[in-house]
Amino acid sequence: MKKNTVAIIAMMFLFAMISFVTNLAAPIGVIWKNSFIGSPNANTIGMIGNAMVFLAYLFMGIPSGKMLAKIGYKKTAMIGIATCFVGVLLQWLSGIAGGFVAYLAGAFVSGFGVCMLNTVVNPMLVLLGGGGNRGNQLNLIGGTLNSLTATLTPMLVGAMIGLVTVDTRMADVNVVLYIAMTVLFAAFLILAFTPITDPESNTANKENSSHSPWSFRHFVLGAITIFFYVGTEVGIPGGLIFFLSDTEASGLNPEVATTVAGFVAGTYWFMMLVGRFLSGFIANRFSSRQIAIVLMSCGVILISSAMFLGSKGLMSSMIIFTGSGFTSVNLPVAAILLVLCGLCTSALWSCIFSMATAGLGKYTAVASGIFMTMVVGGGILPLLQNFVSDNFGYMASYIIPLFGFVIMLLYAIFGSKNVNTDIDV
Repeated sequence: MKKNTVAIIAMMFLFAMISFVTNLAAPIGVIWKNSFIGSPNANTIGMIGNAMVFLAYLFMGIPSGKMLAKIGYKKTAMIGIATCFVGVLLQWLSGIAGGFVAYLAGAFVSGFGVCMLNTVVNPMLVLLGGGGNRGNQLNLIGGTLNSLTATLTPMLVGAMIGLVTVDTRMADVNVVLYIAMTVLFAAFLILAFTPITDPESNTANKENSSHSPWSFRHFVLGAITIFFYVGTEVGIPGGLIFFLSDTEASGLNPEVATTVAGFVAGTYWFMMLVGRFLSGFIANRFSSRQIAIVLMSCGVILISSAMFLGSKGLMSSMIIFTGSGFTSVNLPVAAILLVLCGLCTSALWSCIFSMATAGLGKYTAVASGIFMTMVVGGGILPLLQNFVSDNFGYMASYIIPLFGFVIMLLYAIFGSKNVNTDIDV
């Protein structure tokens, strides 16, 4: 594995870029939600930008897998970075033009870019690690960096927005967009001069075969499961941001509500960082299936408890950082329980990916592209969740993530075994 060190570091860096660009959408959505305040579906409208990022996966997932097989990992990654840059640039231009449609276009283009990057990093880390538990361990370590930028992004955006008023605009978060474009430009240059050799010959795409990833039952079920996983992972903090920034529902001081919401959502991603970091130490001792079952079960318990307590339940103090320094705020216990769900979702992407692609061999690259298509769940399920929120309340909307956890648990227990071992890979 030592000979692959440079390639592994490059993939880890790309892991961080993915979450930085992806997680701009939900906190920025607070700005657009405020622009449509008074609408009965303001929460749903605010989440459309996030939906556009993930909708891009539906169109780009399979083409990304084909790109990976045809032009290789490095070129696919560089095209992905360049596409992300264009997407963020369009979002910045929407602040100048003040256009919601321009912002949505930027989010959609960014989604194309992160889809390509996701298609590269997951299979390459598995293959560079030699597959199995070691490959899963590398994905978990990369996921730790992914969670670090995911933690900082909503906190930074929330601090930039501050008090949401009728005058709050996209231009208020220009600093974050400048950072994003600078980092993406630097990433492109670094990758251009980093020697990366594709770890496989992609033989599945160079020979006639009567089989495909769809021939494997555990992969098909895994692709469906990842749809629910991404929707659950994104929907939990996305719902928290809108809930806590709604001062009537959360009871927070209007002057700090948006900052608190960003910090709390960031803490959810920090919990994912902690979970991935700790999982990285044990992933070579326990199987992906064992880790997944434990985490999924805990997720069901936490969300069920949060829904039972409701948004008006007991309060708990939490130390947060605002523009004036550290301060203590009272949050509903339900919000704390939802933050802790970050520990439960932390290792699930890597675990589900490893379970779904186990034994696919030469079909792995194409399978990764199909897998990326199902990431569209990160746009559809949070949108559905916020529709439920608009009509039935914030805590009731968490029935969507709860259902997602149940589906994932059923897959890990009953659907993850490869029953198609007779297929030549």
